[in-house]
Amino acid sequence: MKKLLLITGLLLFCTLSNIYAQEQQSSTSENKVRVPKNYVKFNITSIALKNYSIQYERALTKTISLAFTFRDMPSTTLPFKSMILKQVGDNEDASDVIEKLKIGNMAFTPEIRFYLGKKGYGRGFYIAPFYRYAKYEASNFVKNYEYQDENDQQVNASITLSGNVTANTVGLMFGAQWALGKFVCLDWWLLGPHYGKSKGDLTGIPSQPIPPEGQTEIRQTLEDLEIPMVKQTVEVSANRVNMKIDGPWAGIRAGISLGIRF
Repeated sequence: MKKLLLITGLLLFCTLSNIYAQEQQSSTSENKVRVPKNYVKFNITSIALKNYSIQYERALTKTISLAFTFRDMPSTTLPFKSMILKQVGDNEDASDVIEKLKIGNMAFTPEIRFYLGKKGYGRGFYIAPFYRYAKYEASNFVKNYEYQDENDQQVNASITLSGNVTANTVGLMFGAQWALGKFVCLDWWLLGPHYGKSKGDLTGIPSQPIPPEGQTEIRQTLEDLEIPMVKQTVEVSANRVNMKIDGPWAGIRAGISLGIRF
């Protein structure tokens, strides 16, 4: 992954250098009129998901700009929790997990934008390849379980899991940006699919020490969790449960940002 990113970065640098030199020669007349080349934007649609996202974009030439996005979601309960609980219905185990679970995440996304319209300098339709590093955190994930003890009695207990998952992905964004007056801009991320790899580590503390006859049941319960595309490795001892996650990761960027240009 590191070699791929290095080679990609070198190719982009060479491409930018050549295009920048060509546009500097052809834009003498345009430079007589000052054109705003800096954009600072806030993603207004992500607030509904309890995410706070800010982006800085700098136009390098008429058709090319660089943008850097930082997103943060402080540890909190699930967005739209009440709606999710209604969908779960009478499933008490799932409802208990949703009520207690807390999640958070942060992401850093650099991208290079190629504007295809005539206006340029951060205006019009664009295509933007990007890289994203993201870290997702989960805490207070309570998993109930049961097992038969040495006296053949049923024991009900629980494990509280917490940990994080990191993901490195690359993708392609399609979008459009407009100038709303002299200082205001609107950026519409139409569609930005991305794909890569992820790794995670979740650790759980049982509500009571787990005897040998219960460890097999817990291991099977966690291995049976349906987590799309990833591989789960579960280790269980009397006082600790660990689940490692490794596999592909995919997502989609979309939203509307409002900001200033200067």
